[in-house]
Amino acid sequence: MTTECVTVSTKIPKQLKERMQRLKIKPSKILKKALEDEVKKRELEELKEEINRLKPILNKINTEDTVKSIREDRDSR
Repeated sequence: MTTECVTVSTKIPKQLKERMQRLKIKPSKILKKALEDEVKKRELEELKEEINRLKPILNKINTEDTVKSIREDRDSR
């Protein structure tokens, strides 16, 4: 399976570009990794917010009743 890619561009100071060239730094890999890391970080933040939103609802669920219901369901098969 191939991943469809798109081009994303950004402007950087000329001096930074010159320094990168001098150090033979290829920005594509660095930028790709930084963007992936940032997306993962923000997705985790979203998940944490969703968990916090659902906590009051989940705390109302009686664990013993849930386990009992699952056992009864399994035994009925």
